[in-house]
Amino acid sequence: MTYSTNDLLFVPLGGSGEIGMNVNLYHYQDSWIMVDLGISFPDDSTPGVDVILPDLKFIAERREKLAGLILTHGHEDHLGAIPYLWSQIGCPIYGSAFTLALLRRKLTDSRGDFDIPLNEMGMNAPRQIGAFEIEMIALNHSIPDPAALAIRSAAGTILHTGDWKFDEAPILGTDTDATRLRAVGDAGVLAMVGDSTNAMVDGRTGSESEAQQGLTDAIARASGRVAVTCFASNVARIHSICMAAQANERSVAVVGRALNRAILAAREVGYLNDLPDFVQENDIDLLPPDSLVIVCTGTQGEPRAAMARIAAGTHETVSLQAGDTVIYSSRQIPGNETAIARVQDMLIRRQINLVTDHEAPVHVSGHPSRDEMVEMYGLVRPKIAIPVHGTARHLQAHAELAKACQVQQTFLPDNGAMIRLNGAEAAIIDNVHTGAMTSEKGNIIELQSDVLRSRRRMLWNGVVTVSVILNKSGHLCVLPSVTQTGIGDGAAASDFVAAATLAVEDAIDVLGKSARRQDQSVEEVVSQAVRRVARTMFGLRPIAQVHIMRVAEEDLRA
Repeated sequence: MTYSTNDLLFVPLGGSGEIGMNVNLYHYQDSWIMVDLGISFPDDSTPGVDVILPDLKFIAERREKLAGLILTHGHEDHLGAIPYLWSQIGCPIYGSAFTLALLRRKLTDSRGDFDIPLNEMGMNAPRQIGAFEIEMIALNHSIPDPAALAIRSAAGTILHTGDWKFDEAPILGTDTDATRLRAVGDAGVLAMVGDSTNAMVDGRTGSESEAQQGLTDAIARASGRVAVTCFASNVARIHSICMAAQANERSVAVVGRALNRAILAAREVGYLNDLPDFVQENDIDLLPPDSLVIVCTGTQGEPRAAMARIAAGTHETVSLQAGDTVIYSSRQIPGNETAIARVQDMLIRRQINLVTDHEAPVHVSGHPSRDEMVEMYGLVRPKIAIPVHGTARHLQAHAELAKACQVQQTFLPDNGAMIRLNGAEAAIIDNVHTGAMTSEKGNIIELQSDVLRSRRRMLWNGVVTVSVILNKSGHLCVLPSVTQTGIGDGAAASDFVAAATLAVEDAIDVLGKSARRQDQSVEEVVSQAVRRVARTMFGLRPIAQVHIMRVAEEDLRA
């Protein structure tokens, strides 16, 4: 063990050097806490994968010392992994009212057998969790009840910002509590672990009220039916869309289970109760097209989300016609550009008007731009800055900004970096196990497992199947049978099969007498032969499946 009981440690297991899958650990006095437990989403490089999860092996091996999981807010990249992974850690969970309301519905929808202790925390009400005193401080973000965490111990105070921004004209909730943040800074902050999402964006992030006005104007310009897609958890944006629709004398229909779950959770804790009744999904076609706004999921091009199915014309209850309008009230998460473009292209081909934040101010970020980050450093004044929640470029930009704000020391952590914060000088003292997992038919497996590697290889390189019949001495009795999937088609496929058949014959012919009698040796040279042909002809490295049958001479005569 490279650390001591009294070390104050920060260890990110996800979310450092990447967007999404946020999970962070803190240690002191032989006690651990976890901050957030989120997911990431797959792309075209991970076929057949629905969700990407962090590998919790390091902390699962220490679960008896894990005092609790504290959630900064309710976005999927901060709590989405709980239904999959909570059984590995088994600790109580703490969060704000809306965050826990959202989590309860998520756990119910997952149909798991959960009995998780959920503990609501209020703002500015410190609570002892393990060796730490934790205080939630109110923030503004694109979801209700987000919180920064003041994490206190005898070794010093750490401020974990979570996701945030300043918004002087919020639609729901309040602005970030700058007064309380300044008080925490006045008391002294050893380190700030902070959001880096917009670290390369100059100026200040726009207010949600600006997005509401932009939506109002965009809907006013639209004719026919209007569909707006946004993140399901962005309750403030849902409110803005409803207000924009009302300003244009349109009713609102909500499509998508995740949206309805978020709305119910919001109403449970007092948000969205002033909105008119929504149109039921099954009643959408009863209203004139120009009197309706449809709110739906699918901002990131998810193939099974409502917007993708609407764009393809395959949705069960919602249809759009040429001249209708779709508004994307969201940002593109890095890595999702291709999937989003695929859905948007379907809309354009159908002559449906497309409005994004490039055409109109219909979206504002929930994260701070550089001027707000400078303001935060002015309030908190930490000795150490640890950028998280971003790619390497985001973290580098954040670190440079922190240095410009006179922060004494900065770290650019990769997932797994163990940073000791107490002592004469903070330092990275070790690297722990991290990785990416996924859920496969209820089982948690590594993203680099044999089955998933094979699946990816089949997707990009195809499969060749070879059947050979040998006599007892190892000579071919008949021509090898070669079939292929995903290698080529038409004449190219025929040429490949012919060349591969000859290559298999030659490979077996040059084997020695002893090797011919060993199935493993035959399988190896046959596999090499057909892969070599595929590489030469197509530049592919297919999976080779070899079936060997051995028969006696009298069997052939019969």
